[in-house]
Amino acid sequence: MKHILIILLSFLILFSCKKEEKAPEPTSIAGVKLEKAKQEKVKDSISKIIIALDKKLAELDTIKKLTKVSTYQIKPSHFEHYINLQGNTKTDKNIILRPLASGTITRVYVKEGQRVYAGQKLFQLDNAVLINSINEVKNQLSLAQTAYDRQKRLWEQKIGSEMQYLQAKTQKESLEKKIYTLNSQAKNYRVTAPFSGVIDDLIATKGDLASPQTPLARLINLQKMYIESDVAENYLKSIKKGNKVIVNLNAIGKEFNTKIAQIGNSISPDNRTFKIRINLSNKKGAIKPNLLADLKIKDFDVKEAIVIPTKLIQIDQNENNFVYSVIDKDGGKSVHKNLITVSNSYKNKSLITKGLTKDAVLIDEGSRTVSNGQEIEVGK
Repeated sequence: MKHILIILLSFLILFSCKKEEKAPEPTSIAGVKLEKAKQEKVKDSISKIIIALDKKLAELDTIKKLTKVSTYQIKPSHFEHYINLQGNTKTDKNIILRPLASGTITRVYVKEGQRVYAGQKLFQLDNAVLINSINEVKNQLSLAQTAYDRQKRLWEQKIGSEMQYLQAKTQKESLEKKIYTLNSQAKNYRVTAPFSGVIDDLIATKGDLASPQTPLARLINLQKMYIESDVAENYLKSIKKGNKVIVNLNAIGKEFNTKIAQIGNSISPDNRTFKIRINLSNKKGAIKPNLLADLKIKDFDVKEAIVIPTKLIQIDQNENNFVYSVIDKDGGKSVHKNLITVSNSYKNKSLITKGLTKDAVLIDEGSRTVSNGQEIEVGK
């Protein structure tokens, strides 16, 4: 009996302890965890219901859902390809003037920035010694001319010897040649402009000692200029005289179209390039020597070609270029994979030489999400 009372008492104590346990507070950690567990059970139930409904809809819906794409209609067009190069502006008439003789500069006839004409006298060197020699020979020539004239008259009258006549003639002609030589030498003491232009830099002044190694001034003419550029030898077949060139002189904000005037006939062993020349008209003188020129030279030109946007071209696992086109199939539209040959590309346009016809319709938007043979819907 005693044992039964102890068991009953223990049971009552345990029951009272369980009865005293309360639900956790909603704002406590335990309360929040409890609420989360309840919501997750609800979420699982809703997900199961949605999956069941989707399955039921798939069974009932007989209308196919097709991928919608936009298209690009090929139109034969003119394809041009350009190569980008750089060159420098130059002029053939840009020289340093030097004298042919040595001597002190006695006269300077021009100023820096002055425009001069061909043959105009620019500098005079001291030629006093040479002038004295010329005057002395002239006096000798005057006497020789008199002696020659007298001997000639006598010889015509059959008076005097032939030898005296020939000696007088030889003496006269020798002095004439000597004067011609001295006059030619005198020209070396005078510096003239070989062409019309502008004295860009006046280096020497009056009183300076000049020689053939001494620079006197820079003479420049900017009316006819040219651009020189180096072109890689692999373009030798495509770059020809007369090819179209777009020239951009960024420093002065000028752009114009011209043509290649000259092609070099040798390949430089240093950089494996050949030179080209592009002539420029510069009547207003805005173009200066050594300006940097950006060149676009046309090296490829095809008319009535199949040209498509480069972005449409894809590469498969075999490294083949391809595009997707639209074909009619079973009353609908289907995707067709076209393996293509890309001949050239320029400015986001590609020239296709194999794999497409002129009336092909290519997939544009959506071409990255379809596959060969897939049925599609073509949008507007």
